Amino acid sequence: MCDTIQPILIEVACSRGFNKTQQRAEVFTHVHEFLVEQEEIAIGTAINIPVKCVQQVLVCTNVDKFMQRSALQFHFYVLHEGEAEEETIEHGGQTTAIAQHLVLPSRELHGLWESLIYEEDIKQGMLSFAETSMLFSRRGVNNKLIACNRMALFHGPPGTGKTSFCRAIAQKLAIRLNETYKHAHLLEINSHSLFSRWFSESGKLVQKAFSQVIDLLQDPNALVCLLIDEVESLAFERSKISNNEPTDSIRVVNAVLTQLDRIRRFPNAFVLATSNMMNIIDTAFLDRADFVQYIGYPTEPAIYEIYRMALQELIDVKIIQEEEEEEDQAKRQIIPSYTEATQPGRCPCTVAEFLLQLVRVSEGLSGRALRKIPFLAHALFVKRKTETLLNYMITMRQTVRKYRSEQTMLGRETAGSISLQQKTLNGHTSSPNNLFTPKIHNRHNDG
Repeated sequence: MCDTIQPILIEVACSRGFNKTQQRAEVFTHVHEFLVEQEEIAIGTAINIPVKCVQQVLVCTNVDKFMQRSALQFHFYVLHEGEAEEETIEHGGQTTAIAQHLVLPSRELHGLWESLIYEEDIKQGMLSFAETSMLFSRRGVNNKLIACNRMALFHGPPGTGKTSFCRAIAQKLAIRLNETYKHAHLLEINSHSLFSRWFSESGKLVQKAFSQVIDLLQDPNALVCLLIDEVESLAFERSKISNNEPTDSIRVVNAVLTQLDRIRRFPNAFVLATSNMMNIIDTAFLDRADFVQYIGYPTEPAIYEIYRMALQELIDVKIIQEEEEEEDQAKRQIIPSYTEATQPGRCPCTVAEFLLQLVRVSEGLSGRALRKIPFLAHALFVKRKTETLLNYMITMRQTVRKYRSEQTMLGRETAGSISLQQKTLNGHTSSPNNLFTPKIHNRHNDG
């Protein structure tokens, strides 16, 4: 019995003109040389190699010192430059926008996956689920024997990156399956536009919207990822609809469920959905989801990494300028990783201490809010072209306090309860109700 060698996954972004047949060996040589020179390589490490038409090489496996460097699995892809196009339908003599259509892999989404900071098992677990779903689909596994609907649902409070995560997953699938499918599409359904001002018409709008998805699915060479954002708008729990409300609401839910069952028959379809209010989603919709994942507020390591990446970007564009005596340090690694910063017995590091203090006053903020802080700090307090790193972090701390004060006045600050919830969850962004089976949902934990 021989041991299985785990391949190192490599994604290669190319421009048009790259010839995979002729240039593959050259890419392999450069990547292999880089890998053998490094003892350990973190997942998400980007490599620049001198090969014509190769824009970026990304290592998508954590490489330790014992891993063989010869088993490499490459995914070559070309980024599409076009922007998302609006899909419309004619209804009642009016044009209604029902979706945004983006061809994948897209330049617009390039780097999005790497910029999203979650616990690593959330990202890799979801990617594994998506790839396995499409594998079972391509192999024609009988779903009467093994249930696989190829649908994932992400829920949690606003601002935690659920929609961006879905877009990034669709981009990853397009890259990983580009040898299976010649084309890839992401359609984002505009849930709110599907409710008609005319009584009983919303169900028909849903059917028309999904008919455009079906049209794309007719091409077996096309991978189609469907994203339904804020799905509770279309899949409101029917048992909670009162007798006084119009039956149009029930028709919408019925239409969505019917159309999802139609889509499921196509092996090249993958459905993603998000919700801020898990407790009002219809049970029948939940039962169709194979993978349900809670996305919560960032934990301390995640906040640290979000800030570290933002500050490093400001250093790279020279908005943050180091003091002369610190220039040599800047050429190496100005901001240590969270692991290095919190390692017991480490050498004193002023930058790490300041950043950890900033992280701790930022606990309970959403990822969306955290990414605003560096910009607001400059606009409100820096107000000049360049600033030192330590001073910039001081202004960021002032900004967090100001942001919290304003949120409190608006009645939106819930940092205390969020911090308590995160401690209850033992410091993880995922909650105990992360489910890989849709039959036993805890419907009360909606963030």
